[in-house]
Amino acid sequence: MPTLSIKEELLFKALGRRYTEEEFNELCFEFGLELDEVVMEKPDPSQNLEVCVYKIDIPANRYDLLCLEGLCRALQIFQNKMKIPRYSLTCPQEKQRLIIDSATAQVRPFAVAAVLRGITFTQSSYDSFIDLQDKLHQNVCRRRTIAAIGTHDLDTIVGPFVFTAEPPKDIKFCPLNKNKEYTAEELMEIYSTDMHLKQYLHIIKDKPVYPIIYDQNKVVLSMPPIINGEHTRITLNTKNVFIEITSLDLHKAKVVLDTLVCMFSEYCEEPFVIEPVEVVDLSGNIILYPELKYRKETVSPDYINKYIGIKETPESIANLLTKMCLKAEVLSEREIKVEIPPTRHDVIHACDIMEDVAIAYGYNNILKTFPKTSTISAQLPLIKLSEQLSNELAQAGFTEALSFTLCSRDDVSTKLRSPEALKEAVHVSNPKTIEFQIVRTSLLPGLLKTIQANKKMPLPLKLFEIADVVVKDDQKDVGARNERRLCVVYYNKKPGFEIIHGILDRVMQLLDVPVSSETTSGYSIKAYDNPTFFPGRCATVMVDEKIIGTLGVLHPEAITNFDLNMPCSALEINIEPFV
Repeated sequence: MPTLSIKEELLFKALGRRYTEEEFNELCFEFGLELDEVVMEKPDPSQNLEVCVYKIDIPANRYDLLCLEGLCRALQIFQNKMKIPRYSLTCPQEKQRLIIDSATAQVRPFAVAAVLRGITFTQSSYDSFIDLQDKLHQNVCRRRTIAAIGTHDLDTIVGPFVFTAEPPKDIKFCPLNKNKEYTAEELMEIYSTDMHLKQYLHIIKDKPVYPIIYDQNKVVLSMPPIINGEHTRITLNTKNVFIEITSLDLHKAKVVLDTLVCMFSEYCEEPFVIEPVEVVDLSGNIILYPELKYRKETVSPDYINKYIGIKETPESIANLLTKMCLKAEVLSEREIKVEIPPTRHDVIHACDIMEDVAIAYGYNNILKTFPKTSTISAQLPLIKLSEQLSNELAQAGFTEALSFTLCSRDDVSTKLRSPEALKEAVHVSNPKTIEFQIVRTSLLPGLLKTIQANKKMPLPLKLFEIADVVVKDDQKDVGARNERRLCVVYYNKKPGFEIIHGILDRVMQLLDVPVSSETTSGYSIKAYDNPTFFPGRCATVMVDEKIIGTLGVLHPEAITNFDLNMPCSALEINIEPFV
């Protein structure tokens, strides 16, 4: 959840009155927000001057509240002190144009743009403009991987603009806050030590070409998603701002552009009026951006009243929605027409509209009632069995461990000397680290890594875990299924196979499963050859002639692969057949 930090002086000036901390906290709560804290901060460390800063938690999907302008505008409308603004586009005879070159298909093929004409910045609004870009980059732009924002002084460049991609050695320009030109290759080296920018270099570093935006005179506007050019730097004296957003996702680019221009168009010569830009896409189509679409949705007052638990008239519901920046009009006793502005991309379904009614009505004002139907809850049998086995194993002297559900490919294959194990594993399509590449197919690697991290503890180490693994299953609609397993590991100077065997006998005794004989069915163990285990020291566990698991002494290679140096025996069985 993003946190918006606003100086007290600027906040109360924008709201038109001063609030006590308690009053503002109550206002935030009524609007569905939370005042995190109020702190004293030093904006400039060189000066001994502290200012009061209000920190407000903003829902992750409310991009329109991520700046002072959007938050205060919404609170003013909520208190009926301001009407909902109408965002519109100008119709200049000659529009700026951004042409997307086919070379960008290799890196980020989409771009949108707009112009804020006749804007007037103060130091506080300029800081807010930059801060909103940072918050959008961290939020909807996913740290610039999906979209990147570039803002430029339009009076320093000449259109039409070209968004293309070139080899890094062919790109040369003076980046922001530098006083000389560098090639893109040199910049990647320079920014590799930059605390702010180095986190974005991986997005394009290994690409054969880098995205770049030029004006008509080959002046570089930006090299997204890394850095803008110094030539187009925005200052407090900038009057016309050219905004470009390059992206892998056209919808996200539109959301970011709509949010940015709607929030700061109030500082334009004509407030809330934006100048569109012609964008020529890869297919040669000319599209005007921003779109600033106003959607119409029809909702039922009965639906809203029923699911919130209130009894409001259609007129009252319409007023509540208008307070939440959703202009509403009553069509009949059964229908309310709601207008969704371009700032509210979080409104997707009728339930989102219903949520805004609940917020405006006040959660504390909703009458608490008992459900009309009463049910008796019960623990799932599998959960109950797991807890009972956990208690018994703990009483047997074993310590319970909780390991990660995700693991690396090597954990279940190479390290356990079982490369075939990957065939039944569910793989993560975009793993962030090599430690979390697949969903575990066995509990054993997690316990071995737990022992590895606790090798300094007194021996023996006796661990167990009862948890789910995930394996592929073509019979399931999602192609995989969960399987609840019990895994026990004994680590000591001697293998302790008899201890693990004894634990198996105890578990079966608790499950009331007898030893298999000629006259009775039950459980048995049968010699088995498994590369994870030492030859001749491995067996399958069978119940009613069905294999439910394996036990044995681990192979020395498997032990050393987990950086362990003493013998280890293990048991892993599926406990779902006993439910």
